[in-house]
Amino acid sequence: MIAELQVLPRPAGTEAVPYANVEAAIAALGASGLRVEVGALGTTLEGAPNAVWAALRASHEATLAAGADSVVSIIKLAESAGDAGPGIDDLAGPFRD
Repeated sequence: MIAELQVLPRPAGTEAVPYANVEAAIAALGASGLRVEVGALGTTLEGAPNAVWAALRASHEATLAAGADSVVSIIKLAESAGDAGPGIDDLAGPFRD
């Protein structure tokens, strides 16, 4: 399964670290052990469905634990029967340098 996550915490961070709450979400995804690719407007992750769902929840909750008053998470998912794909490389590989 692959997922793309965009978190919209309020506030996004602090005066000293403007995106601290977003960075907490990214750190939670990184700690999942899954393949993670950070983009400018969202982060893509790939792995077994149960692990992906757990990482999405952990990332969402990490923004609140980091100090956000509220958060909206926008999630896009792709999964095939039998967990055969598609993967990040299947979808994005042909467009990479």
